[in-house]
Amino acid sequence: MRDAVASPAPAVDPVGVGLVASLSHPGGNVTGLSEQATDAAGKRLELLRDVVPKLGRLGILFDAGYAATVQEKGEVQAVARTLGFEVVPQEIRRAEDIAAAFGAFKGKADAVYVTENALTFNNGKAISTLALNAQLPMICANTDTTRAGALMSYGPNFPALFRRAAEIVDKILRGTKPGDIPVEQPTKFDLVINLKTANALGLTIPHNLLVLADEVIEQ
Repeated sequence: MRDAVASPAPAVDPVGVGLVASLSHPGGNVTGLSEQATDAAGKRLELLRDVVPKLGRLGILFDAGYAATVQEKGEVQAVARTLGFEVVPQEIRRAEDIAAAFGAFKGKADAVYVTENALTFNNGKAISTLALNAQLPMICANTDTTRAGALMSYGPNFPALFRRAAEIVDKILRGTKPGDIPVEQPTKFDLVINLKTANALGLTIPHNLLVLADEVIEQ
């Protein structure tokens, strides 16, 4: 009977949370895909700064019960401070905490960075609505959340990742040990801009970003 292996689904930061020893040599009985959430944090902040030129105070919404998003929050804080931003982190642990977190951002943040995990993804519509009602430009990783009303998202292209996951499964079924299969990293990142939300917030999206965007939502 084949030993159980971890599913090759995307993880936010498999090395940072201790799932694998390294991306190139996972070891043990685990392999899969990395979303590179912490690596993309700086790029998201640069995009947000380009769209919100008066950004000085950055709110960070993160799930304090999930190690990878806590780590991403730390990376965002570090990059934000190098950019001269004041940081306003707000932790959540369940869906019921989200509204209160946005209440705490009121008057203290100029924009919000949302870390990515199941809690924020599953509540993307509610988070986007709260951000818009609070007149807070919001950036995240997931394109679905931007389609639901967030200002922007920049993150890995998940269909491409899942195609790679199928290839990893095929290798395992053919006898390759999971620990010998390098963890795949995303090669394609999508920038999605919600122009309808930008207009509602009174923001002008620079032309160069509109040209670079993989998707622009206008309705």
